[in-house]
Amino acid sequence: MEKRDIAIVFDCGATNVRAVAIDGNGTALAFDSYPNNTCPDPFYSAYRIWDINEIWEKICKAAQRVIAKIPVSRIVGVTVTSFGVDGTLFDESGNALYPVISWQCERTVPIMANIEKYIPLQDLYMECGISPISFNTINKLIWFSEHKPELVEKSSIFLMIPSIFGYFLTGQMANDMTMAGTTMTTSLAGRKYSENIFKRINFPIEKMGTPVESGSIIGTVSAKASEETSIPKGIPVIAAGHDTQFAIFGSGAGINQPVLSSGTWEILMTRSENFSTGKKQLDLGITTELDSCSELYNIGNQWIASGMLEWARKILYSDIVGNVYQAMETGAEKVPAGSNGVRVDPSFYELHNGMPGGKITGLTMETTRHEIYRAMLEALSEKLAEGKKALEEAGGFKTDSIICVGGGSKNRLWNQLRANATGVPIKVIGHKETTVLGASFFVQAACGNFSSPEAARDTIEYSAEVFLPE
Repeated sequence: MEKRDIAIVFDCGATNVRAVAIDGNGTALAFDSYPNNTCPDPFYSAYRIWDINEIWEKICKAAQRVIAKIPVSRIVGVTVTSFGVDGTLFDESGNALYPVISWQCERTVPIMANIEKYIPLQDLYMECGISPISFNTINKLIWFSEHKPELVEKSSIFLMIPSIFGYFLTGQMANDMTMAGTTMTTSLAGRKYSENIFKRINFPIEKMGTPVESGSIIGTVSAKASEETSIPKGIPVIAAGHDTQFAIFGSGAGINQPVLSSGTWEILMTRSENFSTGKKQLDLGITTELDSCSELYNIGNQWIASGMLEWARKILYSDIVGNVYQAMETGAEKVPAGSNGVRVDPSFYELHNGMPGGKITGLTMETTRHEIYRAMLEALSEKLAEGKKALEEAGGFKTDSIICVGGGSKNRLWNQLRANATGVPIKVIGHKETTVLGASFFVQAACGNFSSPEAARDTIEYSAEVFLPE
């Protein structure tokens, strides 16, 4: 009998919506993707929303093209992963009562700025561990309570994005724990929604449902979803959730092993048995989320990274045709450490009160673009060193090495500067699809091919290029 060992993973990102078929050996057998984008809110044109029906159509098209390339009889299960914080209200009949408010929408900025109207920020952070950012789910719940109370009253549940598409696949409504952990409404210590926080913001806690743990089977593919996606009816659908948690798990990271996901933003996060949510962590911008496995926490911080480097590409290297990134790296390699006195404030591209901040210093009439670019790489490497120290203090551990994934991991000079700044080896792993890989492990375990997600992961051979401090 042919073994069922192919997981279908839907990865709904802010840039692309993808379907990937991945087998029990961690090999991607087929994939397809479509661009993703926000839309104007049909009720408030200045605001931004996700059109979930449009995204579902893209998921279905991607699924159909993937299914056509693989042996259907080997499909063992399906799961969905996505970015955190976004979702909307549904009624008992499964109708969305309002569009999904995007994390890119500014309607919640004043709510976060005035959160102490509901609960002291220090108290809120101490319980939930989430850094106060305007796109956090708590602000959307407050917006609904303040502006659409009739929808809150009419609603049955607030579903996060992966759960929405899980519902479209199965007809079952359930949020997973990793997405709950991004809402700024959970109790870290209790691993559940906080009655205290919901009481303070005047939003009914029962509207969030009872979150399920990652790897739980939430239902099976319905006849309608089967017709739309070409996935056979009755295939189990497994809860996954927040893409960051599964990227960390999929990278092979163990406990107290920081993982740096380097892209437009850099996210440094570690799986830990401990956490701290005091004023120091609040001031440092530390966010602690719930891990994909119970009893663990994901401690992290983040900052703009390639977003800054893209600014340099557009402003300083616009004349280069061809592989501009290679030219930038090659030029910067010829610049000595310290960039001949040029320094970039690490907050160069961060936002302060809605406006970009930071500065470049040490410029002279002889300064070259390569010196400025290298100074940016050095500043970001220093930022990583600061982030590493903050995570160690919050989790009570000492870093032995840092795993690096994402587009920014391709820059060899940057990797070396990271190792120099942090004083620990930087390990660039060969697997690029760590989110999809990590989610597939939970499918394999839930469907009985492995005793646990960890057992599925243990079969993967992780090759890494290591950059040692100089």
